[in-house]
Amino acid sequence: MASHRKPRPGIRAGLLTTTGPRAAVGLTAAPLATVTLLGETASAAPAQPQPPSIEEVQAKVDALNHDAEVATERYNGAKEQADQQSSKVEALLSQVAQRTESLNDARRVLGQYAAAQYRSGGVDTTSTFLLSADPQQFFDQTHQMKRMTSNQKEAVENFRTQQATTTQKRSEAVKGLDALNASRTKLATEKETVKEKLAAAQTLLNTLTTQEKARLAALAAKKAEEDRKRAAAIAAKEKAARDAAAKEAAKTGSGTTPGTGGTGSHSTASQAEKAIAFARNAIGKPYVWGATGPNSYDCSGLTQAAWKAAGVSLPRTTWDQVKAGERVSMSDLRPGDLIFFYDDISHVGLYIGGGNMIHAPHTGTVVKIAPITQMPVYGASRPS
Repeated sequence: MASHRKPRPGIRAGLLTTTGPRAAVGLTAAPLATVTLLGETASAAPAQPQPPSIEEVQAKVDALNHDAEVATERYNGAKEQADQQSSKVEALLSQVAQRTESLNDARRVLGQYAAAQYRSGGVDTTSTFLLSADPQQFFDQTHQMKRMTSNQKEAVENFRTQQATTTQKRSEAVKGLDALNASRTKLATEKETVKEKLAAAQTLLNTLTTQEKARLAALAAKKAEEDRKRAAAIAAKEKAARDAAAKEAAKTGSGTTPGTGGTGSHSTASQAEKAIAFARNAIGKPYVWGATGPNSYDCSGLTQAAWKAAGVSLPRTTWDQVKAGERVSMSDLRPGDLIFFYDDISHVGLYIGGGNMIHAPHTGTVVKIAPITQMPVYGASRPS
């Protein structure tokens, strides 16, 4: 008969249990540990990335606008090259057409001689020439030429000349068309680059709230005020230099003063005044990349048009404009000089004195007067 024993205290269904205060502690410790562990796990979750500061947004927008302007100058250069190549190709194709007509005339003359020789039963040297697989070899056979009349020889020589010239012009035209297609491909590439950079800048600005846009405007206003103060300092130095020069001129009886376009200047003061007057009339007109006026401009398009009004022809891009005329130091600036910005020489403005310039800044702005201190200066030149 099976015995029925009572289980020991603390043992139930094969599990060890405890009783008393220690048992209470043991039962509550596990849930507390679980809560603590979950709390630590939650605190260890990766922090959300902080949105960029207004200063960072402004810097990013400025960088994108700068990249767009670099691409714009590349676009301007490619467009100028494509335009020049197009004109060259048109001239070559016109020459090919003229040469082809002359070649056909020479061929008709030879055909007439060939027909006359056939009718007379003479030696058909002209036909031999026309049908020869190697015309040069035919000409090397000088005894054949001796049997021709002087008129026939002249006709053959004329045909040979027209044929060679026409072939050369056709080859030049083909190469010109290849170069034109390459320029147009580059033009399209740079156009897309400009559009991408400008779209990225606008997209970034569109993410800002009304309050953030206000802070951005305040930041721009603060920078503008700092630029005005630096420009005022430049203006004060220029005035001091003019006053000192005027006193010296009064002592020596000289009628010219430094910084006024006097003797030794490659561009006269009157030309600089005309360029500045043109630029002033353009104030308020929108910046449009690739534009050269009269209703809109980009930076180099404005300076090119302004100096063209003064009778001076400048290249299209900033990179070529900086090489035109005479390089001058920033301490020797005169109104009408061109000031170039950034290490990559991607922006240009027309100096008007007093530390200020007239320039076309970037997309979304208009031609305006601005301090020359608002961008890092590369150097200056004086058109001639």
